[in-house]
Amino acid sequence: MNQLRWDPTLREWVAYATHRQDRTFLPPAEYCPLDPTKPGGFPTEVPRESYDIVVFENKFPSFSPNAAEAGGVGDPQMTVAPGRGVCEVVLYSQDHDSTLAGMPEGRIRNLVHVWADRYEELGALDFVEYVFIFENKGEAIGVTLHHPHGQIYAYPFVPPRPKKELEAARDYRAENGGSCLHCDLLAGELDDGRRVVVEGEHFAAFVPYHAHFPYEAHVYARRCAPSIADLEAPERRDLARVLKRLLVGYDKLFGFSLPYMMVMHQAPTDGGDHAGVAHFHVEFYPPNRTADKLKYLAGSETGAGAYIVDALPEETAGKLREAVGAAR
Repeated sequence: MNQLRWDPTLREWVAYATHRQDRTFLPPAEYCPLDPTKPGGFPTEVPRESYDIVVFENKFPSFSPNAAEAGGVGDPQMTVAPGRGVCEVVLYSQDHDSTLAGMPEGRIRNLVHVWADRYEELGALDFVEYVFIFENKGEAIGVTLHHPHGQIYAYPFVPPRPKKELEAARDYRAENGGSCLHCDLLAGELDDGRRVVVEGEHFAAFVPYHAHFPYEAHVYARRCAPSIADLEAPERRDLARVLKRLLVGYDKLFGFSLPYMMVMHQAPTDGGDHAGVAHFHVEFYPPNRTADKLKYLAGSETGAGAYIVDALPEETAGKLREAVGAAR
C-alpha cells in the first residue's frame, strides 16, 4: 500500500509504504541482491553475469506509479491521496566492495549522465513534480544494503526542504533585483575562501557558513543551471572531478570510508517557471562530528527543527580541505 496523508500542522505530505517492512536487511555478501547473477548462483535483481551501471525500479518502493486511490475518511482535517510516484535504484558498479569515492573519475562522469537521463525521463511523467536523486551510505545512515548504489524518488509533490529553499530563493530574487540566491552565496564563499574545500572550473565545494552538520559540504554549479540535465559536457566532467576529490577527502578525513547522505537539489518538474530560482547543487551530510562520535538529530533538531552544531564551519572546512589536499 502506497498512500499520502496531509499534515495540516506543517502543511506537508507524509508517505506511507507498509510493504517496506519486509525489505532485505544487511544480507551476507554472497546473497547481495544487487550483485550480478552468477551462473548457478543466487538470483539477484540483475539477471546478468556482469554490468557497468544499472537502473531499475525499487522492489520495495515508497511510491508507486500504480498506487490505488485512497478512500476518504470524512474528516476535513484528514486528507488522503494515492502515493503515486516512481522509486528507482541506481547501481554504481558490479563491485560489491567498492564505493563512489573509490571509483574512477570516468565512471562518476558516466553516472552524471545517467542521473541527468533519469531526471529528464522521470520528470516528463505527468504525475511527477520533483525528481530527487540521493545516496545513503553507511550503517550509521541506516542503509540496508552495502553494495554501492543510490536512489531516485520521483515525487508527486515538491518535498518540504527543496520547497522551502525554492521559496527563499524566489523571495531573494524579488528583493534583490533579480539576483540568484545561490549564485550570490557561492560568490560570497569564494570571496571569503575560509570554507572552500575544492575549486573546479565549473563547480566548487564548500562547507556552508550555515552548515547543519559539522562536515556538511555543498557542491555548487558556478553557472545558474536549474538542473543536472541542463549541464553542458564540460560542466558534467568537472562535476565528476569535484565530486571525486571531495569524496576521497571525506575518506581521508578520519582514515575510514565516511558515511554520508548525498542529495541533489534542482528545479521541480511541475511545469512552473523556476529560472533564476532553482540552482543545481549537491549537498552532503556526513553524521560524524569526530572519528568516533556521531551528530544525532535529537530533541532540538527533530522536535523543534533547530539544529545545534558543536563545531564552527571555518574549523571543519579547514580540516576537510587539508584532507582533500592530502588525498591528491
